[in-house]
Amino acid sequence: MTNFWSERRFCVTGGAGFLGKVVVRKLQERGAKEVFVPTIDRYDLVDRESICQMLDDARPDVIIHLAAHVGGIGANREHPAEFFYDNLMMGVQLMHEAWKRGVEKFVAIGTVCAYPKFTPVPFSEDDLWIGYPEETNAPYGLAKKMLLVQSQAYRQQYGFNSIFLLPVNLYGPGDNFNPASSHVIPALIRKCVEAQAAGTKEIVVWGDGSPTREFLFVEDAAEGILMATEKYNESDPVNLGSGYEISIKDLAEMIAAKVGFEGQLVWDTTKPNGQPRRALNTSRAWERFGFRAKVDFDEGLQKTIAWYRENH
Repeated sequence: MTNFWSERRFCVTGGAGFLGKVVVRKLQERGAKEVFVPTIDRYDLVDRESICQMLDDARPDVIIHLAAHVGGIGANREHPAEFFYDNLMMGVQLMHEAWKRGVEKFVAIGTVCAYPKFTPVPFSEDDLWIGYPEETNAPYGLAKKMLLVQSQAYRQQYGFNSIFLLPVNLYGPGDNFNPASSHVIPALIRKCVEAQAAGTKEIVVWGDGSPTREFLFVEDAAEGILMATEKYNESDPVNLGSGYEISIKDLAEMIAAKVGFEGQLVWDTTKPNGQPRRALNTSRAWERFGFRAKVDFDEGLQKTIAWYRENH
């Protein structure tokens, strides 16, 4: 425990969300006495006046910007304009107003979707600009990536202390299990649990199962964000990942087995695969602020399935 946490006021945008709740809990466990969580019903963070009102109310020393308009491949395909505009306007205006008010530190959370479609695996932060992102989520990925450009520009011109972190796909208890907007792990868990309960003989899975993904347990992600908040003060982007890569086919079979669904997995190849491979080089996080993921994927998946069964 250091005075870093007890002596500062924190504002966590998206603090009522999946990752945000864990970040807020861990802030409080570290001794943070003043943690302000703006809720969407009171503050529309796409709107500049609303951002200014929030900053007046929160008076933060440190902003951890987790709020984002997000979803899986389907949601990204249906709402590319909203995903671009909302995420860009939220981030750019919030960082600008934070700088104007003399906020001590701004922690920007990017996305693995910012990486080019054909990035050499494992993804290194130095390869962020070697190509265009995967088309299905490029508008979202690029909107979030502008926070990196802004962070570096504001540090260069104004000496503003902001950092940019790139978490890989998250999962864990409390995730979004809504089929219209969920990511792959919660979507598969829900499909398998519901099919098992209904006695359905098959479930349909998007794509052909060949892409690979890396996943980070939500507790680990929150830990990495807070370690960087305390210890990291540069604008070089930093990956947050687990270092474990798995194909969607293996993932789907693993979830079906854990849930106890014994039917068939039918692959709908008319649906997009998304990026061919995703796995991160996580050495920079270890070198710069000592972060390594701790939760084993098998254990994390068990906890996520158990939470879903208890809460739905």
